[in-house]
Amino acid sequence: MRVFAALRQRSPPLAASLLALISRAGREQIRMSSSSLPVAAVCQMTATPDKEANFSACTRLVEQAKEGGACMVFLPEGFDYIGSNREETLQLSEGLDGDIISRYSHLARKLDVWLSLGGFHERGHDWTTDRRIYNSHIIINGQGEMVSVYRKAHLFDVELTSKGVSLKESAFTVPGPRLVPPVQTPVGKVGLGVCYDLRFPELSSALQRHGAEILTYPSAFTVATGTAHWEVLLRARAIETQCFVLAAAQVGAHHAKRTSYGHALAVDPWGEVIGDCGGSDVGLTLVQIDLQRLRDVRRDMPVQQHRRDKDFYCGLD
Repeated sequence: MRVFAALRQRSPPLAASLLALISRAGREQIRMSSSSLPVAAVCQMTATPDKEANFSACTRLVEQAKEGGACMVFLPEGFDYIGSNREETLQLSEGLDGDIISRYSHLARKLDVWLSLGGFHERGHDWTTDRRIYNSHIIINGQGEMVSVYRKAHLFDVELTSKGVSLKESAFTVPGPRLVPPVQTPVGKVGLGVCYDLRFPELSSALQRHGAEILTYPSAFTVATGTAHWEVLLRARAIETQCFVLAAAQVGAHHAKRTSYGHALAVDPWGEVIGDCGGSDVGLTLVQIDLQRLRDVRRDMPVQQHRRDKDFYCGLD
């Protein structure tokens, strides 16, 4: 208070602006906590190979989200760690029954909050013979129970030499065998994808046809691809499916070899960005999920009713 009083004496306009900012933040917090609409927290972090530090960072985000009124928290791809090389990535991996998922189950139960965790470095079914992993998106409910696991289907094998991007996910990752049905959660029915899956509209359309109201793409986009494509892809998926899209993200330098774009986003069914964590800082955005808004958009522009049967779209095959 003494610091604020001194600031008010030295620079009344700056003090007034700061007070207004604090007041707006307080009003927003009250609005979120008092509204009957469910609140989702879309998070942004900078994972490293240090699993303990990553868990501490995620715990702080989940606790902050809960304090802000969120009933479901979305963490990004690689929330558990991002390794600096292939061998480290494999060595740090665990099974679904390992320590990391057990600790997140305990956290969800303690705070009574749902968690979207993806992608988790899950040791594959043939780990002992081939030492390969899945990139898995896990949903844990408020009782700490694992209610769904989706294993990333589309692997990021890309050589963008002009932009300095070279990644071959399939060198150590097994593609998931199938989609999983959307999950009923406190914020709505959530369809699961992971990062590069965002580029395949067939996946989002399939999830929408099976009842998804929210599509989620936890990601670790490169700076080059994020700058060019991240927001436009997320908004496109929202517009064409008339779903909310929630995309938690990695941001900043994970180690000497890798940096992520950030800008964890939330998009509404009309394609408007309703939350953005920016491109530099760890943090989260709290968004209200208004399913009546979704129903209104779908009623006013009934795209799904206008869609032809699948044979029509295969007519050129």
